[in-house]
Amino acid sequence: MNTSLGHTIAGKLLDIEAIKLNLDNPFTWSSGWKSPIYCDNRLSLSYPDIRTSIKNGLVEAIKANYTGVEAIAGVATAGIPQGALVAEAMGLPFLYVRSKPKGHGMENLIEGKATSGQKVVVIEDLVSTGGSSLKAAEALKANGVEVLGMAAIFTYGFDLADKNFKDAGIPLVCLSNYNLLLEEALKRDYIKKDQLASLESWRQDPGNWKKA
Repeated sequence: MNTSLGHTIAGKLLDIEAIKLNLDNPFTWSSGWKSPIYCDNRLSLSYPDIRTSIKNGLVEAIKANYTGVEAIAGVATAGIPQGALVAEAMGLPFLYVRSKPKGHGMENLIEGKATSGQKVVVIEDLVSTGGSSLKAAEALKANGVEVLGMAAIFTYGFDLADKNFKDAGIPLVCLSNYNLLLEEALKRDYIKKDQLASLESWRQDPGNWKKA
């Protein structure tokens, strides 16, 4: 990970409130977890300079980590626009993976041309446990695609995600992460030093975390 870029991306996501931190009124995730952080990187698409920084960061991460990439695949839905931008910048074919097969027509799970043996990098906007991201990668592999790895904008850095990607044998590179985010939030007085312990404990055990 390029730490300097990671700080920059984290700071920009905070500036546009794509990422919000709130210890007093934690957010509730669909899993039921209480969380001091909410992340919606799709907001970055509305800011051309930030959108371009993310696109360029993903392109450089792919070039540095995945040799011989032949196509880019986005994970529906948030990975689709980011993936399309990256594919355009690299002059590569683009496809995307649905969360479930389309309920009509060809009932496709993968949209676009998936060629057997094709070397693909998967684009995701956010990695939490990695479940949905890895499901998309497995769908591609089931169609004969060679998944070189995944590139994402942001990761919470959960141990569970690390284990899931390792078990699946799929490398992951991210532009920024939760630790860099906290450093940027502290510099901006978005959070106070006495809040760090609670924020850090959430990442260690999000399922059992209680607000400070």
